[in-house]
Amino acid sequence: MNNKVKNRWLIALAAVGIHISIGSVYSWSVFTKHIQHDLGFSLSEVSRTFSIAILFLGLSAAFMGHFVEKFGPRISGLVSTIFFISGLVLSSYAISVESLPLLYLGYGVLSGIGLGIGYIAPVSTLVKWFPDKRGLATGLAIMGFGFASMIASPVIEFLITHFSLTATFIVLAAVYFVVMVISSLYLSRPPENYKPRGMNPHKASKKKPDLVQITANEAIKTKRFYYLWFMLFINVTCGIAILSVASPMGQEIVNLTSGQAATMVGIIGVFNGLGRLIWASISDFIGRTNVYTVFFIIQIVLFLWLPTVDSPVLFQIILFIIISCYGGGFSSIPAYIGDIFGTKQLGAIHGYILTAWAAAGLVGPGIASTVREVTQSYMATLYIFAAFFIVALAISFLIRVDIKRIKDMQTF
Repeated sequence: MNNKVKNRWLIALAAVGIHISIGSVYSWSVFTKHIQHDLGFSLSEVSRTFSIAILFLGLSAAFMGHFVEKFGPRISGLVSTIFFISGLVLSSYAISVESLPLLYLGYGVLSGIGLGIGYIAPVSTLVKWFPDKRGLATGLAIMGFGFASMIASPVIEFLITHFSLTATFIVLAAVYFVVMVISSLYLSRPPENYKPRGMNPHKASKKKPDLVQITANEAIKTKRFYYLWFMLFINVTCGIAILSVASPMGQEIVNLTSGQAATMVGIIGVFNGLGRLIWASISDFIGRTNVYTVFFIIQIVLFLWLPTVDSPVLFQIILFIIISCYGGGFSSIPAYIGDIFGTKQLGAIHGYILTAWAAAGLVGPGIASTVREVTQSYMATLYIFAAFFIVALAISFLIRVDIKRIKDMQTF
């Protein structure tokens, strides 16, 4: 009965609380040079920590989707908290003993598992609390994850500069523990057949129906599941690579100071978060397929332009636009899944699709750091990613063909 009196906007705020905590993973590039300097590890070794975290985010999201559906967002949020905080504490210890394997285990594996569970737990819940605003709901659910680095990056830089790497991880663990526990305890599912006050049933009935209503196991047997998977994979591969090296890349290409680069990473978080909310809301009007096509066209142009830029301001503006598309890709996916597979098992299908994020977490930062070390430049990486987006653009047209085929079959 308590569900009936809960405010859905406070539910959304609780979701943001979890995501703004685990989304601090996007501030990893602020740690990069400090860990390299203090411990003597290479760029690729340090970047691999971030890649492992994203790998386990995607894997845990895929395998724990049914856990979230069974036990609900509150229990799932608390489990996420335990894993994420344990990983931060172990990371502090790993830095103190200069152990790269322990850093991989702590920040990569344990915190990565916490990321995955915490990421998907609020999404399907918020979609049910906001049946009248599906795109907005998914944008809200994922917005905090993108905004996180805006807060975390300058704080991390301050803590490392004035204290130490080990102390920074402990302080983050303590703060995020409080935020995540409070947020998790407020999360809950809405009552059965929930309709928000003021929702117009007649207006809702005029909305375009979902293409089909199928299970997760049926969805993975369709072409459009893999089209969607590869579009997300490419969007994330390129965006996450930029995120993983944003700070050192800015320092190298346009000579930003470490403080300026940390500020840039924080502002990137603003565009990551706003992109998730704004693009998802736009997708309610122009359609999810059109939004993805726009993402790819914009990024083809920008990735080809970026290597020629020598202005720090223009460099950062281009990066901010790229990251808004990156964030928008994430927030549009749950609604896209609902459009073409239905909401019957949206959470489970979402988890399967997020394996693209896991794969991208390995591929993107790996390409960025390896090509940088081989060529002593980030330029080749940017051209490689532009080519990736050309492939993604082609896939965005292929999925249209498959959707049209299903619609044509339904007319008979």
